[in-house]
Amino acid sequence: MRTSLLSFRRLPALLLALITAPLITHYSPAAAAKPNVLFLVADDLNTRLGCYGDPLAFSPNIDRLAKRGVRFERAYCQYPLCNPSRSSFMSGLRPDTTRVFENVTHFRKAVPGAQTLPQTFQLGGYSVVRAGKLYHYNVPAGIGTDGFDDAPSWQRAINPSGRDKAEESSLLNYTPKIGLGAALAWHATAGDGTDHTDGMVASEVIKLLEQHAAQPGKPFFIACGFFRPHVPCIASQKFFDLHPLDKFSLPTEPLAHLAKVPRVSPLVNPPNYGVAEPDLRKFLRAYYASVSQMDAQVGRVVDALERLRLAENTIIVFFSDHGWLLGEHGGQWQKRSLFEESARVPLVIVLPGSKSNGQTSRRPVELVDLHPTLAELAGLPVHPTLEGRSLKPLLANPQAAWDKPAFSQVTRNAEVSLTVGVDPKKKSLMGRSVRTDRWCYIEWDQGRAGVELYDAQADPKQYRNLADEPKQAATVAAMKKLLERAQGEK
Repeated sequence: MRTSLLSFRRLPALLLALITAPLITHYSPAAAAKPNVLFLVADDLNTRLGCYGDPLAFSPNIDRLAKRGVRFERAYCQYPLCNPSRSSFMSGLRPDTTRVFENVTHFRKAVPGAQTLPQTFQLGGYSVVRAGKLYHYNVPAGIGTDGFDDAPSWQRAINPSGRDKAEESSLLNYTPKIGLGAALAWHATAGDGTDHTDGMVASEVIKLLEQHAAQPGKPFFIACGFFRPHVPCIASQKFFDLHPLDKFSLPTEPLAHLAKVPRVSPLVNPPNYGVAEPDLRKFLRAYYASVSQMDAQVGRVVDALERLRLAENTIIVFFSDHGWLLGEHGGQWQKRSLFEESARVPLVIVLPGSKSNGQTSRRPVELVDLHPTLAELAGLPVHPTLEGRSLKPLLANPQAAWDKPAFSQVTRNAEVSLTVGVDPKKKSLMGRSVRTDRWCYIEWDQGRAGVELYDAQADPKQYRNLADEPKQAATVAAMKKLLERAQGEK
């Protein structure tokens, strides 16, 4: 298993092997009983949760998982966009390997023989099923379909479509010129939320758990993919009622810091899309309501796991594919940013019987680490092509020494022509970040389009870019070297 990034310029022999040779490792499962795995994935969920210290959040079920497992304070996606992120954590390969940098390319085009996380468990003798969104979907249009799925990953796939999809015509859309999958749009429905797509996903997973409890057979790997809080934010009115509108306000921040941020760094959308503050507050409320409804479905699934007495032998993982900006950094929304609000994700792992449960790890970790982690915890072979590192040492001791940084990246396309110092003929450029215990370093187009350095301890919200301060020159040089060394560059 490799724990460093591969070079941007892939080694020819390795690239040839990835493209042409089957990566699937065949093996026989051990005779010993294996733990079950419940793999819970949210969509576009940032860390605005109770267990991450948000006073406005109502997320009792995710908070309950955090108390039962190890919560990772600084977990990061590898690319803050649905398809690239999901292709990465499901394959255990980084975006530079999958070559997925947008929402239209399937990872098997570049690595047709990749052994995905669910395939690892299939080969280990597990029953492997998904319900809902695990690989990329075009939300909301793709709800109820297979989306951008990977058929070899599953023995069975379930694709519900609920009330949220049926009532899209009732949406209040503040940004009608933007596609619905990115629009600041919301709707409150009647009912209790169980007839929404996420409620139906939870119901299907509960049925799977009940079937396993009645006829145990093989251990299970059940992937439960929730669609919310991905926009449009649709939830039952009962979840809106948990969040009084007068509690919400737009972020207050020292906007002068933006003058020192590279122009290409923000998403370059007009501040707050030009939407009036009262409407933005209503949308913020809708996002929180959507999170709370999704949280309720998490609770239904975990309650069933406990009721059926399966929890004592089931590893639970809860996380999101990436974060989501809610007006920070000068009125930025959505993802596709290397700022904390976009790249950082909630991550909780519950390992039954672990003495570390209930603790928090502040080590920087990555979603690409999940594949080797779960394989090792289940006693399955860790495929040698995986590009993450098992988190098992941190699950045993959340404060253990950890020398692996977290890496994220994102492309800029239309914004390139606006960027000083970049070849005007270039159609896109890459932004890359590396995070250690102390620092976050970001460079755009290998530094030609700008550099950022933030003190993760003193400035967690990234309001002060220190990259041009003389006293930080040595830190900038060291972080740049770390990024280049990890990428295999000279």
